[in-house]
Amino acid sequence: MSLLISVLVTFLVVILVLYLVNRLPLDGRTKQIVQAIVIIIGVLSLLRYLAVF
Repeated sequence: MSLLISVLVTFLVVILVLYLVNRLPLDGRTKQIVQAIVIIIGVLSLLRYLAVF
């Protein structure tokens, strides 16, 4: 059960950070780079929770 909660919290945090990045007054290229970094960190966190790493 703890694994499921950790995965859900990580997923929600990634969605929240992506939403907040979209609200920032940044140019398009910078926004894409930040979004890619957030998604990569989120995927790595999910893989860590699933004991892949």
